[in-house]
Amino acid sequence: MRDVVTAAGIGVRSGPGHGRVLGDDDLPAALAVCALDPVASVLATVRLEQATRVGLRRTGGHLWGYEVDGLLVAICWSGANLVPVIPTLPDTDAVRSAAITDHALETFGAFGRAQGRRCSSIVGQAPAALGLWDRLRPAWGRVREVRDDQPSMVVDHDPAVEPDPTVRLSRPEEFDAVLPACVQMFTEEVGYSPLAGSGGAYEARVRGLIRDRRSFVRMDRSGQVVFKAELGAVAGGVAQIQGVWVRPDRRGEGLSESGMAAVVTATRRQVAPVVSLYANGYNERALAAYRRVGFRQVGTYATVLF
Repeated sequence: MRDVVTAAGIGVRSGPGHGRVLGDDDLPAALAVCALDPVASVLATVRLEQATRVGLRRTGGHLWGYEVDGLLVAICWSGANLVPVIPTLPDTDAVRSAAITDHALETFGAFGRAQGRRCSSIVGQAPAALGLWDRLRPAWGRVREVRDDQPSMVVDHDPAVEPDPTVRLSRPEEFDAVLPACVQMFTEEVGYSPLAGSGGAYEARVRGLIRDRRSFVRMDRSGQVVFKAELGAVAGGVAQIQGVWVRPDRRGEGLSESGMAAVVTATRRQVAPVVSLYANGYNERALAAYRRVGFRQVGTYATVLF
């Protein structure tokens, strides 16, 4: 493999293919790559769909691609998160598919080393995310945590449990109640407050989810959130649920099952026919709840946190 730096940017030749930084004209082909596995690629598809509306430059990220015989076969979104998408190609045998994956990861690793670390995480299907991290580790150094087993689950039918009729969309005037629940969920999950050094970005994210009708809550009589979930990524016919949380003093009551059933029902009717999520493999309690709702595992994600 060799890296080539020109006035136009970086090109990487690896194995039978060639990598390059993609532009707006490449977005249809990049979306076609993502469409080969919509659930696995939804985090990247969100950014690509945004780029088709406003242009790649205005998204604040970069898009890398790997081509074989002039055909785009893999992409990697580079923004706040690094998201590799390397789907299995139709009518491709296992040996050639493995070779393409390896060469694509070598290519994206070369781009990442040349650019330096600008992201807060690497996330995606486990073989791609972990394979990319293996190639970046020597140059990027320390990592905070590697979550290498995150079952990717979907439901594309009515939930198997009765939806909670009190779960509904959050309202803009409820921001002051919703934000603390979001912060507590994030802190429990990641280990630090999302407000630290965010410059208001996290608060804007929560407001945006409420505004865009992507935030679901159940409130108690005092106006506090007891259950919440968000549609953190919606693209390509898939809505990915993120940020599922039940207030600690209400856990064990089945609120997550009935609450998720309500979110799934509303989402499939109004947003997307396929609802997905991913969770840590060690969180058996949550995974069991999702299975009771009707989710089934279709793959495995991995996340590298910096």
